[in-house]
Amino acid sequence: MERFFKRKLSTDSSSPSNPGSSNARPIEVDEILANLQADPGLRTRMADYSPNIRDEIRRAYLQKGPCQPRSYKFPQTNQSGINRRFIANWFDDHDWLEYSIAKDAAFCLHCYLFKSNFDQVGGDAFTGVGFNNWKKAKERFNLHVGPVGSVHNQAREVAYNLMHQTTHIETIVIKQTSQARTAYRTCLDASLKCTRYLLRQGLSFRGHDESAQSSNRGNYLELLQFLADHDEKVKAVVLENAPGNLKLIAPSIQKDLVNSCAKETIGLILSDVKDKYFSIMVDEARDVSIKEQMAMVLCYVNDKGQIIERFVGVQHVTDTTSSALKEAIDEFFSSANLSFSKLRGQGYDGASNMRGEFNGLKTKILRKQPCAFYVHCFAHQLQLALVAVAKKNIDVNSFFTTANSLVNVVGASCKRRDALRAQYQEELVRAFEEDCLITGRGLNQETTLKRAGDTRWNSHYGTLISIISMFPSVVNVLQMIVDDNPNDSSGEAYKLWREIQSFEFVFHLFLMKAILGITNTLSLALQKKDQDIVSAMSLVTTCKENLQFMRDNEFEELVEQASLFCYKHDIIVPTMDEEYVIPGRSRRNAPMKTNYHRYRVEMFIHVIDGQLVELNDRFNEVSTELLTCLACLSPKNNFVAFDKRKLVRLAQFYPYDFSDRDLLMLEDQLGVYVHHMRSSIDFSQLEGISSLAEKMVEKGMHEIFPYVYLLLTLALVLPVATASVEMAFSAMNIIKNPLRNRMRDQWLNDSLIVYIERDVFACIDNEIIMQRFQNMKTRRGQL
Repeated sequence: MERFFKRKLSTDSSSPSNPGSSNARPIEVDEILANLQADPGLRTRMADYSPNIRDEIRRAYLQKGPCQPRSYKFPQTNQSGINRRFIANWFDDHDWLEYSIAKDAAFCLHCYLFKSNFDQVGGDAFTGVGFNNWKKAKERFNLHVGPVGSVHNQAREVAYNLMHQTTHIETIVIKQTSQARTAYRTCLDASLKCTRYLLRQGLSFRGHDESAQSSNRGNYLELLQFLADHDEKVKAVVLENAPGNLKLIAPSIQKDLVNSCAKETIGLILSDVKDKYFSIMVDEARDVSIKEQMAMVLCYVNDKGQIIERFVGVQHVTDTTSSALKEAIDEFFSSANLSFSKLRGQGYDGASNMRGEFNGLKTKILRKQPCAFYVHCFAHQLQLALVAVAKKNIDVNSFFTTANSLVNVVGASCKRRDALRAQYQEELVRAFEEDCLITGRGLNQETTLKRAGDTRWNSHYGTLISIISMFPSVVNVLQMIVDDNPNDSSGEAYKLWREIQSFEFVFHLFLMKAILGITNTLSLALQKKDQDIVSAMSLVTTCKENLQFMRDNEFEELVEQASLFCYKHDIIVPTMDEEYVIPGRSRRNAPMKTNYHRYRVEMFIHVIDGQLVELNDRFNEVSTELLTCLACLSPKNNFVAFDKRKLVRLAQFYPYDFSDRDLLMLEDQLGVYVHHMRSSIDFSQLEGISSLAEKMVEKGMHEIFPYVYLLLTLALVLPVATASVEMAFSAMNIIKNPLRNRMRDQWLNDSLIVYIERDVFACIDNEIIMQRFQNMKTRRGQL
């Protein structure tokens, strides 16, 4: 009868709470299943769903399990003159029990799903309004369960039968032989192997060319054919003797398999998070279909004391306001049974909708959880500092304008790019023949000019390196453009040819390379997944110190370096003691100054001072009290930064985690802790708090000094950079490319989760995924 069921439903667009109405626009069943409300107090009544999909919805809820936010800080209410609240231990006594954060009430999962199947006996305390009389909760829970034939126990039995294939009526009516079951398992296992491979590689399932689509062939069937060619058993049951309606090659089957893989991956990630403290990193970007997608990454400390960042999903948001993003985050927290009570950090890129002081996303979350401290992405701040200097300083702005024009003109066509590569190859051959070229594996590879971008972290550094390494080739290509194209485009090429062969351009080239070289090291370090915020602050300080040292001591070295480059490429080098002449201006009205003053004061010192000012302004969080206290946790130089008073003050920033009694015990524990650490050889060579946390777990010190380890955990979960979110967007461009631009949101989310977290996915056994797939809906085949 399944072939007569409609795959699309009709719902009333004016009534989102009535997905079973027949008078409205069509909605995909998959969309309803993907957006099921996790909070039991906010769910749509089961009777309001279309009868055709109720079993699928019930399966989805049963696979998720009851909503049990164990780490939530349950509010107290005055009942009979005593403040009472829900107790998390009740979840251990009743596996059907659910809690609604929205209503502060208890519900029953089984009765919500199946009570409508029976006569409406009793009230709707555990299915509609919720139960919240905590005074006699245990007695009322036992009364709700009732005797063997109670409505609750009948609903529980129906739920068990729905999720266990052997009790289905179809299984009893259509008795399959053991041979048929074995064949179905072999077919499903082969399909899952193909699915695993395609997901890990980020490949499409059906191919892109017209012939592949029209014949339903593609990567998926090609892999099945490959398996059949190497396994006679697979060949027999998959491609030759499998029934036409049980080949497991339909797109709907593929989507169910991918969804099962994604759900198991997310489940394994969330089981590792458990009740640990965590932070979130959020960003949004457009995909190839011009849809705004919001990606989310969780950061937490695992049982080994290691910082872990996990991608947990991407969601299409029609609006990027802070309210819309907050709503999307609330939906994810609800579906994943995560609690804001364990949220201790939030990291964004600094856009106004994210960091607004009054209505930004960070402010809305802080209102809900005051201990979820916001940290502006360090790598993004660094890029903003570099861009700000480039825009404010007219000399640097002019230099980068010339550099960008150079990249655009030389790379304007394939012909010019080929000419540049040919010229560069000739330069390498000539250098090799003159025995002045260092050779070795990985050296002297084919390259081209790299394009810079204000939003791409430290991309300007790569552009300058490529200009320096390919300078003679670039000059020759510009000369070729001028000689071969006596038209408008040759005028710009000739202008660039003159500008880049000047000492001022070369000086700027090496000056900005030196500055960006210092910040590039910081940028790369900030993007590491295991980077902690204390080490990040130290790196920022080191970067400022290197810039200050360069300002005070390295001008002559820079001039010598630029001069040698000019001599090598026949560029005139001015004498520093001579008068500086401004090109195109009369000397009569020009102020008197030497070349030394021009290059040292107006360019060298002015640019570095501007960079230092921007770094100080952008990284003002480093001077805040919270991060100043965090720095005292550093084990560097045998815990030289340790300060008991500041660490106690740090604990006071987390009033939900440290009571007054805990603060007194922490103060006593800190003295013993620092004495032990300084006297232990195992902790004498540590550099960062991440290595300190790992070493404490390894040696069992996290159990001896639990309050200190809690401080370390809270410091480690504070996000440093949103590099993991940016990497997710890069992966999104691989999964949803121009040839796959019609991917639905659920398909994209499931594919991304498995592709990005493939190391987690690799730990999941095929049997677990097949069981989830089998329980999603009634299948023709039986395991």
